Amino acid sequence: MTRGEAAVALGSFGACLISVFMQMIDVTIVTTALPVITGELGASQSQQLWLVAGYSLAFACVLLTAARLGAILGRRLMFLWSAVAFTLASLWCGMSSSAMELVVARIVQGVAGAGMAAQTIAVITASFRRDHQPYAFAAYGATAGFAGMLGPIVAGALVTLNPFGLGWHVIFLMNLPLGVLAIGLALKYLRIGPAPQRPPLDLRGSAVATAALFLLLFALSDSQHGGWRPAHGAYLVAALALGGLFVTYERATRRRGGIALVRLDLFGDKGFAVGSVLVTIFFGLFTAFVFTVSILLQDVLRFSVLRTGAAMTPFAIGAGVGALISPILVHRFGIRVLAAGVAFFGFWVAVGVGYLYFGDGAVNLALVTGPVFLAGFGVGVFGVPLQPIMLAGLDDRDMGEASGLLPTVEQIGNSVGLAVLSALFFRAHTLTGSMTMLSAIAVTALGLGVLTLALPDRRTLGATPWSRNTAA
Repeated sequence: MTRGEAAVALGSFGACLISVFMQMIDVTIVTTALPVITGELGASQSQQLWLVAGYSLAFACVLLTAARLGAILGRRLMFLWSAVAFTLASLWCGMSSSAMELVVARIVQGVAGAGMAAQTIAVITASFRRDHQPYAFAAYGATAGFAGMLGPIVAGALVTLNPFGLGWHVIFLMNLPLGVLAIGLALKYLRIGPAPQRPPLDLRGSAVATAALFLLLFALSDSQHGGWRPAHGAYLVAALALGGLFVTYERATRRRGGIALVRLDLFGDKGFAVGSVLVTIFFGLFTAFVFTVSILLQDVLRFSVLRTGAAMTPFAIGAGVGALISPILVHRFGIRVLAAGVAFFGFWVAVGVGYLYFGDGAVNLALVTGPVFLAGFGVGVFGVPLQPIMLAGLDDRDMGEASGLLPTVEQIGNSVGLAVLSALFFRAHTLTGSMTMLSAIAVTALGLGVLTLALPDRRTLGATPWSRNTAA
């Protein structure tokens, strides 16, 4: 790769990293600032739910179609239009004067975010040689994880410092310079046009997939407000029926020689299949953990937004340390490192539950700094190598096909985790409820550690994603 080619690859990748940072921080930063936003706008419980869930719901439902549009129109054009739309939607969020207006702006922001996210894997595949791609995917995963963890810290600092008297509005307006930078990098360096053989848009497949995802995620999200109702069961049944119809339709498309919206044969690779399950559970677990801790500290223990951010800082630092050393550990010990990392996280969450129980909710930040750091360390060790390992068995063409599929899996995990593990908080903001949720998270993390052992150990296959000698 020449110096010019390297500059183009790094510039394109930089635009993608900025975009994924904005996409992920917008999930947890809003969760942390939600009490402040609710207080000023007088948002109802339903509106509070949609301020958080509307973004993820729109994001997940649009991803597959956005990936196909990127192949048709070109990754550059799709990314640029989406980045512009996301930046403008962030401005709209920051200028909103009512809860309903902010909900609508958040949904638009989610659609635009999906347009950017759906191009990332294809951009990495086209920009880097095969033996360099694992490092790029690791940086991509680390950026997404750090953004999620930084949300509470940044929200606490910005809301407390109140720059220019903007209050909570600044958490959205901070995207403006980042969006402009991402657009500038993409304009200069991102040069990936349409696919050589442009696939059809597949409106039927897109409509069925979108409807199935919407019904699934809507049922899980809406059940948080007022509890589970028979209608939610009907939504889930309809979602499953549409999901089955989509699978049948995609297989028929492939048999006719057409280009399916989702390459179902990708799941024939054990690493991708098992990794998809792990990613879904992990993203749900992580989203639920950040949400649970934020509500616990602010609504139950009455921490300020700034103190909440300070309490989460050791977690982010620990995750950073874990992320830095995880490639070395995985190269030496294989997937057992990932299993140990997520189990380590679950163990320290369980320790935290015990501390809350015996201390009756009293929290000494100095005393818990070490355990919080270690919990973050476990997340960093697990989360960063996961995507490179699950993608290591795919060739470059398959990587491009995974552009919309992998982010969709991640967002389903986000929405499912938020709905299943945090539903209680919209009905009972209590210490007991908090400990129940954290206990569920700890048990799920320990189970995830066991499931992780089903991943193929790429070292034994001669295809370690962290080796410079990885085969193309």
